Amino acid sequence: MRILVATDAFPPVCGGSGWSTYELARGLRDRGHEVSIVQAHAGSPAEHGRSYDGFRVRAIEQSAPAVPFVRNYMRNERLWAKAAARLRALAGDTQADILHAQHVLTSPAAVAAGAALGLPVVCTVRDYWPVCYWGTLIHDPASPGLCPSCSASMMTRCVRPRAGAAWPLALPFIPYMRGNLARKQQALAGASVVVAVSSAIARDLRERSPRLATARIEVIPNPVDVAGIRLAALAAAPPVKGPYAIFVGKLEQNKGAGFLLPALDRAGLAWPLVVVGDGRQRGDLEAEARRRNRDVRFLGWLDRPRVMAWLAHASLLVFPSYGPESLSRVLLEAAAIGVPIAAMRTGGTGDIIEHGVSGLLSSTPDELGDHVARLASDRALAGSLARRARAHMDAHFDTGRVIGRFEALYRELIDGQPRKA
Repeated sequence: MRILVATDAFPPVCGGSGWSTYELARGLRDRGHEVSIVQAHAGSPAEHGRSYDGFRVRAIEQSAPAVPFVRNYMRNERLWAKAAARLRALAGDTQADILHAQHVLTSPAAVAAGAALGLPVVCTVRDYWPVCYWGTLIHDPASPGLCPSCSASMMTRCVRPRAGAAWPLALPFIPYMRGNLARKQQALAGASVVVAVSSAIARDLRERSPRLATARIEVIPNPVDVAGIRLAALAAAPPVKGPYAIFVGKLEQNKGAGFLLPALDRAGLAWPLVVVGDGRQRGDLEAEARRRNRDVRFLGWLDRPRVMAWLAHASLLVFPSYGPESLSRVLLEAAAIGVPIAAMRTGGTGDIIEHGVSGLLSSTPDELGDHVARLASDRALAGSLARRARAHMDAHFDTGRVIGRFEALYRELIDGQPRKA
């Protein structure tokens, strides 16, 4: 098969969605398929003609000034139109059998291009961009609680903390925000298949958007190079001697960074906490660690080999996120390696961790602290949970198994949809 993959991110400089896209492309290529990559950029110029691991990455660029709402219009509506035309041309050049879009910048464009060419289109959804203007379901970054719906009244509430004192000036843009969300949903509803990376994403797409209630939504997780992760972990020397707990991720409110130190205090954990990542809450956390006289080592963002070294030798992973995690790559990699996990029960985390079987899931920050204490004090339990997490990764997330599911889906769609001239 010839697959044109349209993505918003791709290695070497990218986050989890880019690495997941790469793992999909690599897995398909290893099975003998022809994979072409096109990446959409908005706001910053792309590196033309670049490649990664033998993949030529074609670029679609769109300028986007750093002006609220104007920037969003340029990187959405304007970019979609440009990208749709480019994807039509590339699909012809590569004789693509199917288009597979990976995120918000490319999914509406891919659906439009597929409709024009009579090609099937698969759209992978990795977060909440189809049902939340901000993509997070968090209406106030400073307080807990998820947004019940993107109504006009809720949009008014969610604009206020983001715009600050200037929030009245943002109110006239709410009709655009609602229209933008409607256009995303309408486009996604036109895909041949929507792939949700977790059962939580699939459920929320159906429940939060009437336009998607009748769409075909399949749950297929991100592919994970389990063997490669384990080899990297085995090759990594211990960064320090002795046990330590680890947190990997953004130091932001939706990631539960503020729960970290209270949970460790409740657990009575004497080990150091290693924090890999950065964010707006770092300064507050550093000050809090000093007040609590706790050994917390803030490493900032690290390159992938160093992250793997710290993760591979951690005694346990603390995952305090309370936001609606779609399918955390940090959890996937920790489970693949066999790091004991104490996590908040949120979003797609339950697809990776089964409470009491492959990790410990918490409903409150206090319970998270109790679970950290259990894993630290009962190393036999920690080892047993970690072994079962490894087995779960092998059975459900390994690249070979996930690619097999995509191959079957592609073949079904290609065989059932005639191509336009």
